Amino acid sequence: MENQEQHTQPQQPNQQTVIVNQIEKKSNGTGTAGFVFALITIFLGWIPVFGWILWILGLILSSVGLMRQPRGLAIAGLVISLLGLILLLVVFGAIIGAASLL
Repeated sequence: MENQEQHTQPQQPNQQTVIVNQIEKKSNGTGTAGFVFALITIFLGWIPVFGWILWILGLILSSVGLMRQPRGLAIAGLVISLLGLILLLVVFGAIIGAASLL
């Protein structure tokens, strides 16, 4: 009998490559805060000083939030704040107009 060499390769365990692809959720904290302040202003805007401060904060934070992604809540906060400004001017105009009639 001839001496036969058997070539066997060492068995390697099955190697699996696991790729974890985490989707990074982007958020815009400044735009969200501006939106929240704008919503609060809708309900508390009638309080003279407190409502004005909330309105200004909502307007400023929403404007700054437009510079970052995602912009959805920042745009909504800016629109609500601008509508609040228009409402504020209409109310003050009506008060001044009523006062001038007296």
